[in-house]
Amino acid sequence: MKAPLVAIIGRPNVGKSTLFNRLTGSRKAIVGDEPGITRDRMFGEVEWRDGAFRLVDTGGIVPDDEAIIPANIFKQASAAIDEAAAIIWVVDARAGVIPLDEELAVLLRNTGKPVFIGANKSESRRVEDEAGEFHRFGFELIPISAEHGNGIGELLDSVFEVLETDAASEPVESNEIKLAIIGRPNVGKSSLLNKILGEERVIVSPIAGTTRDAIDTRLTVDGQDHLLIDTAGIRRKGKTTEMAEKLSVIMARKSLERADVAILVIDAVEGVTNLDANIAGYALESGCSIIIAVNKWDAIEEKETNTIYEFERSVRRGMKFLDWAPIVTISALTGQRVTKILPLVAKAAEARTKRIQTSQLNRFFEEMISQPKGGTAPSPVKGGFSRLKVQFIAQGGTRPPLFILFTSGGKPGLHFSYRRYVENRLREEFEFFATPIRLVERHKSKGKGR
Repeated sequence: MKAPLVAIIGRPNVGKSTLFNRLTGSRKAIVGDEPGITRDRMFGEVEWRDGAFRLVDTGGIVPDDEAIIPANIFKQASAAIDEAAAIIWVVDARAGVIPLDEELAVLLRNTGKPVFIGANKSESRRVEDEAGEFHRFGFELIPISAEHGNGIGELLDSVFEVLETDAASEPVESNEIKLAIIGRPNVGKSSLLNKILGEERVIVSPIAGTTRDAIDTRLTVDGQDHLLIDTAGIRRKGKTTEMAEKLSVIMARKSLERADVAILVIDAVEGVTNLDANIAGYALESGCSIIIAVNKWDAIEEKETNTIYEFERSVRRGMKFLDWAPIVTISALTGQRVTKILPLVAKAAEARTKRIQTSQLNRFFEEMISQPKGGTAPSPVKGGFSRLKVQFIAQGGTRPPLFILFTSGGKPGLHFSYRRYVENRLREEFEFFATPIRLVERHKSKGKGR
C-alpha cells in the first residue's frame, strides 16, 4: 500500500517550508524572509507513532498574479491538492484573516477533502486566542509554531485520524536509482525533467534560476523505480548575491551527495564552460556516476557531418577527468533522444554496484599489472627506479567501485600515470560504464610485517 499524500498549502511567507522541514525532520526546503522562495512541489516523508505519510510542500498561492512564476505556482499547488488525501492549510495567526484567505477557503471547501488549518506563529497565548477567528471557515483549527514545534503533535494526531494508515504504509527500502539533474542555470534541467516525467512537475520558464530548491520526484519505468532530483542551477560564488541563490548551491551539492547517477546538462549553443567543469567536479567528488547530456542540440545546424564529433572533442578537452562519461545529444524541448537517457542511467547504476569475484581480480592482476601483456604497464613511480611494487589488488567497496592496491618496498606513493593505467584497464576489463573508480594504496614497509 502506498503511503497517503498530505499537501501543505497557503499564501506566500506564512511558514509552509518551515513546517515542511519540521514535519519531515530535514532541511530540504529553503527557508527565509523573502516571500515565494518555494516555487515547486517538494516531497518528503513523515513518520508519527505507528504510521507514515508522504508530504508535499507547494509554492505560495497567488491566484490573481499574472506573472509567469506565480501563475505556475498556482498550477503546481492545484496539482498537489488534486493528488492529496488531506490538506494542511497554513495561515499566519499574527496577520489574521485577509481577503486571500477567504478565496482559499472557498477553493478548499470545494475539494471535499479533509482540511486542517495550521495557525502558524502562535508562540504566545494572545496570538493563539486571536487565531480563533479562522474557525469561521469550518475546518479544524490547530494553533502551531512551525519554528518552535508548538502544537505539531496535535496537528499530526488530527491528520492521522483521517488517513488510512497501516504498517504497509511505512517507508520501505527500495532498489530505486537516485538520479540528480545538474548544470548551470537555464541550460534546460527542469525542461529535461519534465520531458522524462511526461508532465509539468517542475516549473519551466525563460527566467534563469527559476528552480531554487532540489525537487524529489518518483518515477517507475519498466519496473525500475527512480528518484529524480532536479537541482537548482549552480551559480559562480561571485554571482550568488541573494540568500536563496547561495543556499541553492549548498543544497545542489547535498543532492549530489545522495545521488547514484548525475546527468550533467550542457548547453550546445554556448558550449562547454569552466562552470560546467566545476559542476562536473562536484559530481565526481560525490562519487556519482555521470552522463553528459548536451541539450538544445536541435538549435545546432549540422553544416558538416562531423559536428557532433567536434563537439565531443571540445567536451573532452574541457573536462579531461570525465573521459569515461558517455555523451548524448538531446533536445529537452522536442524530446529528441531523451528516451536514451534512462537506459543509460540504468546501465550506469548497475555498473557502480558491480562486485568483481576474487578469482577474476587475481587473473586481471596477473595479466594487466604483475606481468602485463606486451609489457605496456607504466612504472608505479616516476622514473621507474624505485623498488615499489604492487603485490595484489582487492575490491574494497561499491557505489562507486573502490579498489585497494597493496604495495611493498620503496616509498609509498603510486604515480598518477600508473593509477590512471590501472583505472582504465579495470574499466575496460569489467565494463564499469559511466562510473568513477576509486583507487586506494595500502603500503607495507619492510620490517613492519607484524
